[in-house]
Amino acid sequence: MAKQKGGEIIVGLDIGTTKICAIVGELTDDGIDIIGIGSHPSTGLRKGAVVNIESTVASIRRAIEEAEAMAGTEITNVYTGIAGGHIKGFGSRGMVALKDKEVRDADIARVIEQAKAVNIPVDCEVIHVLPQEFIVDNQGGIKEPLGMAGMRLEAKVHIVTGAVTSAQNIVKCANRTGLNVADIVLQPLASAEAVLTEEEKDLGVCLIDIGGGTTDIAIFSGGAIAHTAVIALGGNNLTNDIALGLRTPQHEAEKLKQKYGCALASEIDKQEMIEVPSVGGRAPRVIGRQILCEILEARVQEIFELGLREIERNGFLEALTSGVVITGGSTLLPGMVELAEELMGVPVRRGVPRGIGGL
Repeated sequence: MAKQKGGEIIVGLDIGTTKICAIVGELTDDGIDIIGIGSHPSTGLRKGAVVNIESTVASIRRAIEEAEAMAGTEITNVYTGIAGGHIKGFGSRGMVALKDKEVRDADIARVIEQAKAVNIPVDCEVIHVLPQEFIVDNQGGIKEPLGMAGMRLEAKVHIVTGAVTSAQNIVKCANRTGLNVADIVLQPLASAEAVLTEEEKDLGVCLIDIGGGTTDIAIFSGGAIAHTAVIALGGNNLTNDIALGLRTPQHEAEKLKQKYGCALASEIDKQEMIEVPSVGGRAPRVIGRQILCEILEARVQEIFELGLREIERNGFLEALTSGVVITGGSTLLPGMVELAEELMGVPVRRGVPRGIGGL
């Protein structure tokens, strides 16, 4: 973090499969004012994991330089996200006796440490330990136990783990551009902070964040995180399906997706035609737009069905009083909200960042 104009500067670095983004925010009394942004296409990641360090470093450098120029400040510290199929989340609990018959800060730290004391594979590390609720002498549902009287303190937590090498590679790429990583945050948690309301978290809500390489899921209930998961499908799969199905280059498939794509093929006029570039210098072809959208609908339906299966398998479908919030670049496709509601049978809305001003 840095200081500029008397305000504290926070920088977020999103190292994604499709693009790398840097955003510079200045803390104000009303929230965060965005004073700089930068982005560059990402070619060094696959399904959220670094596969080419040099390409990733180059993309990070370009995104940071662009953000620095717009914000008019030098960036040294960043908060970055982590995702990928290696991410696992599970519940744990700990219990300690209260020495002074009153909950102190040290007691809260001790009970969380005990909840963390679980066996995880040697190639994984703990990324987050997220308290869900505290229990003082069998009285549950406590969010802040400090100062409460009792003999015993218990904590229910959600532990998120990730591959050690994946986290190290993210930090290494940032360090090679001269940046210090202040912290690594699970990407669906960061997205949840941006697009979910406190009321939704209290009543029960599922966030589905469809990125380029992965789809991240975060379920909240009673104001706390209840479950996290990662599905190894994302917007790039939509582009790949178009490229294969219509026999067109990848970059042309991406253009077709953005310009003519729709997640509900039934909404498209059967008479509407589009021009599809061919490969190898062959002449372009004219096809019905509905064919393109049928390809997209099949993959989008698979992503939402996998998300629904994850929700049902963990017993949270009935707890989603506030429904589902979808976010991510791919959710900008027309028909995404309607298809998600049809498949999941709960209210669905598209999430947009809140509490952010500036640019």
